[in-house]
Amino acid sequence: MPEDMVAARAPEAANGDAQQVDVAVVGAGFAGLYLLHRLRKAGLSAVALDSAGDVGGTWYWNRYPGARCDIQTIDYSYSFDPELEHAWTWSEKYATQPEILRYLGFVADRYDLRRDIRFGTRVEAATWDEAAERWLLTTDNGAPVSCRHYIMATGCLSAPKPPEIDGVNDFKGEIYLTGRWPHDQVNLSGKRVAVIGTGSSGIQSIPLIAEQAAQLIVFQRTPNFALPAHNGPAPADRMAMLQGDRAAYREQARLSLVGVPHPQQTIVSWQLSDAERRERFETAWAAGDLVYILTQLWADQGADTEGNDLVAELIREKIRGIVKDPEIAAALSPNDHPFGSKRPCLDTNYYATFNRDNVTLVNLRQEPITAITPTGIKTDKRSFDLDVIVFATGFDAMTGAITAIHPITGRGGKSINDVWAHGPESYLGLTVAGFPNFFMITGPGSPSVLSNMAVSIEQHVDFVVDRLIALRDQGFTTIEPTETAQAGWARHMADCSMLTLHRLANTWYTGANVPGKPQGVMPYTGGVGPYRSICNEVVSRGMLGFRLTGPNGAAQCNDGEIVRLQPDVRLVLNMLADMNLPPLECFGAQGARDFVTQFNALRPAGRPVGEVGTGMLQGADGPLPYRLYRPATPGPHPILVYFHGGGWVLGDELSDDPFCRDICRRSGMIVVSVGYRHAPEHRFPAAAEDGFAATRWIAEHTAELGGRPGPVLVAGWSAGANIAAVTCQLARDRGGPQIAGQLLVCPVTDCTFDRPSYTDNANGYFLTRSLMFWFWDLYCSPADRTDPRVSPLRGQLAGLPPAFVVTCEFDPLRDEGIAYAEAMATAGVPVEQLQAKGHFHSSFTMVDVVITGVSGRARMAQALRRFAGLPMEGEAVVRAGPPPEINAAAS
Repeated sequence: MPEDMVAARAPEAANGDAQQVDVAVVGAGFAGLYLLHRLRKAGLSAVALDSAGDVGGTWYWNRYPGARCDIQTIDYSYSFDPELEHAWTWSEKYATQPEILRYLGFVADRYDLRRDIRFGTRVEAATWDEAAERWLLTTDNGAPVSCRHYIMATGCLSAPKPPEIDGVNDFKGEIYLTGRWPHDQVNLSGKRVAVIGTGSSGIQSIPLIAEQAAQLIVFQRTPNFALPAHNGPAPADRMAMLQGDRAAYREQARLSLVGVPHPQQTIVSWQLSDAERRERFETAWAAGDLVYILTQLWADQGADTEGNDLVAELIREKIRGIVKDPEIAAALSPNDHPFGSKRPCLDTNYYATFNRDNVTLVNLRQEPITAITPTGIKTDKRSFDLDVIVFATGFDAMTGAITAIHPITGRGGKSINDVWAHGPESYLGLTVAGFPNFFMITGPGSPSVLSNMAVSIEQHVDFVVDRLIALRDQGFTTIEPTETAQAGWARHMADCSMLTLHRLANTWYTGANVPGKPQGVMPYTGGVGPYRSICNEVVSRGMLGFRLTGPNGAAQCNDGEIVRLQPDVRLVLNMLADMNLPPLECFGAQGARDFVTQFNALRPAGRPVGEVGTGMLQGADGPLPYRLYRPATPGPHPILVYFHGGGWVLGDELSDDPFCRDICRRSGMIVVSVGYRHAPEHRFPAAAEDGFAATRWIAEHTAELGGRPGPVLVAGWSAGANIAAVTCQLARDRGGPQIAGQLLVCPVTDCTFDRPSYTDNANGYFLTRSLMFWFWDLYCSPADRTDPRVSPLRGQLAGLPPAFVVTCEFDPLRDEGIAYAEAMATAGVPVEQLQAKGHFHSSFTMVDVVITGVSGRARMAQALRRFAGLPMEGEAVVRAGPPPEINAAAS
């Protein structure tokens, strides 16, 4: 739309009267346009307000040289109307800003959306009127607006971060911000140009500016990873997928982790040889696909520092191969953050540009800017005379797009700036407690910038508009999240942030690029598909976490937390539910064993240790197999005797292999996993007596096994933890062997089923109440169940070795594990508990699947080292006061 037509878009209402609408929207980009379309179809009157002269949002303002999207445009486009998809054809794999802007104009024209948009209009304040239950918006152009619902469709990167260098106003040359590039052509030919910043806009613009400028000085504080776009026509294979079944392609995108239909990678880095990893990387590098290289190399690249380092070093190797000057290559190579923890950039000839004679790189970490002078830029080492300065310094991301635009005042006069003084708070990234009928599209707390924004925008808009329709149809007039739901979402956000490496980087994802801004991972890191399922669950559970009100005191409030499980635990349990498996006990003992073997074959391989061996030892009634894990460090090492889980019925010395490897690596101990006898072939007390006999044999053969002379340690999970606990009691009562400490993970300790954890977690968490009944029936007759060799809680507990007891919140065995720890402590046994919030029975043995179990396993290893008298590694875990809870993992 021509700029001179903006004035013609004044509202019909008289200048002093408020324009009355059901919904007011701020922004006319991807989100604002789709909102107007959906609201009109829903029969809700709406107006959009935008300070720009036409539609486009981010793509209206960001016109700097080289501006283009970094998601393939067949994915970065609307999918709500199949006819629209057929009506528009993209010219390139990654469309430039002008083409994206034309596309959004095409959409506005196709659905006649401009008639509901007030261009050239900035909202100056938004205030909730409690009595009228409406928002009042004052504007800088035309009538104010009164609306029932207020929606911010302002995008995540729409508030440019102003320059923060002394002397900016003194510079006599031209100054440009990439985020507010002039609409008229900027001529840089023959000029001395500086670009400050090497984020996305810097990386995209620098090669093109270098082609025009006589001299280009690039000032870089923090290098970023850049990958070749290899732009051109849309890839034939992707087009074939889309055109073969468009509906399925779009649905796969909606259910994926990032909003692009790539499968979830399952192969981990240590399963691959160096040659295989390099081949995968070279394929991804040649593909020129940001999402592909971020997600498809190996499964651990985004969650594990070791797997990530492999990718990062391969990219640094590419940089060294392109940039001729080794010093410049080193300066351009990121070493201060994991790959993907900051948004990597797609580039065209970025690194090669630094081989040009007219391009100079200034490393601000070695040579900081001291001032901008009237004639240029001065560092602490030299001065540069300049004609033009380009600030590619980014945005006040996520929150700035909301708080920096205008004051927003909610219930009781609360300002959103005050509410967010210590960081953004929201429910689902969509709503904020204390701000009724207020919504954010891709706000902080939603997948937003970690996703294909087009997919996330459509999901958000659909959720919001569908809620407004339901609100109207049910006779309610306000909707607002509860404090409980919002606090629960904050905890879930924190848990999710532990799944990725974003927390390890200073980036605009965390607010670190803006001085004084509270820092924390602002986008939702749990994935697009999981987020969508959570939003759907909110609705299916009666708008859980929302308070609805209406005329004559009508109200509905279904308060609570939508996610109490750790995010990766939720994914695992959803996967198991989708498999629709019959109860394990229905298979029979051998059938259940076969199933567990097949199930274990699908898990990630255990990580390498120094050496793995097998052998036979003497049990209570014959030889038993064992598997030995030896650390890579020089020995001799303490020996940990480990007993696998499986309800005394399932499993063997191999079944907890990843967990044994993990404990071996973290503790620096030899782990000997024992294959004890199983029920129903060998009922009680076979497993208990085997556990004791195996521990005694191992203690007598420590030198032969390469172990350190002295006491051994014991550990186990589930029924194996039961055997470990019983072994400690038997060793005390039978004169040895000497045991230095015990690690009990989700132990069976008693034969009663009336504790709350058995009732609260009877079903839905894989280990069920009925499965435990089945295990008990196969292993032990009712008459024997009070024997301390199967119910150690009923035995004498004084004089036992120190213990570390792990329990999980969503586990039938939780309360008896806690009871055993408390009873030992009462008997004078040194005990530390780890009560794992949001975890289930199998959390800690699902190594490299349940990532949020990492910190728990680290604490287990520290406890074992303490029991063995080994030096502590890292922070000590000895704490005063009550036992702490574990909420999420540390790296």
